[in-house]
Amino acid sequence: MNEVMLEKDIFWVGKIDDREVPFHRLILAKGTTYNAYLLKTEKPTVIDTVDLEFGREFVEYLSELIDPKEIQYIVINHTEPDHSGGLAALAGRAPDATIVCTEIAVNELKEMYKLHSRNFLVVKDGDILDIGGKTLKFKETPYLHTEETMITYCIEDKILFPCDIFSTHVAGKEFFADEAGYDITEDFIGYYNAIIHPHRRYVRTLINALEELDVQMIAPSHGYILRNDIQKYIDLYATLSADTVEGKKVTIVYTTIRNSTKKIAEYLKKIFEENNIQASVFNADKSDQAEILESIKEADAVFIGSSTKYADMIGNLEDLLKELTKMDLEGKIGAAFGSYGWSGEATEVIQDYLNQTNMNVQSTSHVIKTTGMTHVEFPVRVRFAPKDDQLKKIEHSATYVADLLLSAI
Repeated sequence: MNEVMLEKDIFWVGKIDDREVPFHRLILAKGTTYNAYLLKTEKPTVIDTVDLEFGREFVEYLSELIDPKEIQYIVINHTEPDHSGGLAALAGRAPDATIVCTEIAVNELKEMYKLHSRNFLVVKDGDILDIGGKTLKFKETPYLHTEETMITYCIEDKILFPCDIFSTHVAGKEFFADEAGYDITEDFIGYYNAIIHPHRRYVRTLINALEELDVQMIAPSHGYILRNDIQKYIDLYATLSADTVEGKKVTIVYTTIRNSTKKIAEYLKKIFEENNIQASVFNADKSDQAEILESIKEADAVFIGSSTKYADMIGNLEDLLKELTKMDLEGKIGAAFGSYGWSGEATEVIQDYLNQTNMNVQSTSHVIKTTGMTHVEFPVRVRFAPKDDQLKKIEHSATYVADLLLSAI
């Protein structure tokens, strides 16, 4: 393969995979590329690698451009194996290279590739690394699309290396979008919808980060490199991730022993209202059931919660849940929550009742399978009173539902 140079001393060293590629439970009919980049500076640096399947091939191609022993830094923007998969093979051939990543990524990479004895450089948002003739700036972009993700920017060449962000799944013969011979916008949007949109809330972090960067080229981890109309693609992300729906309503119903579950309900309400979603909260033991049911009929999402006592729900909640199983609730989102001190069976009992309705009932299994998110959990289970990390867990689940309600996709 001929050398592919982005700018002076910056080379593409990836892999073109022109098969029909199984990926995230999709079949990529146009294939894809795994883009990695070599910066041949005084301290030679590799940014990202390739899929695990092509690690040896990656190192062999890279070796045509540089002796791997000369490599000083290996930047890993994202630990998913289609980006970091070549790390084990490269690390073995580049024994003195320091691995650069976010703090969360360190343990993941050590465990995935048995790199416990390697040197790591942990970078934080805004950190800068001098690689001899070029300077790299790092910005953290958590949950785009996993928590440890960051982007890398070459200050001198004004090139952004954003990993999955701004990618396309196309195994084209040309490397640059302006040489593709067609308008790649449909492929660009298709990738966004499939991979990034479930995490669209965090696109705002990306857009804010880019405001301080003068980006003249975008070199992503999949598909075409962008060097023309850069603002067009940035604006597309801003537009596609914006809230598009208004007037949504959530009904939150709970029973509680010592107000811990009440606090969860109130915190859920707070998060929804911060997202401009009307939220109504009812204590099932103190409110009229007919009023609660009417609110549920008008709601777009329904959260039902209870404290756990003797392995069961408490109060009048079961009577309400029995009524829900008789109603037509199609199109509504359903979710269970609650506090507990021991095993927390009440939330699972509520989940069972919700699954008897025709609501779109949220579960951790469904979230993981459709988005890959591991920080969003359903039912929302909190031990004792919610605080600190548990509040963050409630927030993640509430904002996930808020995004479902506010997005047209």
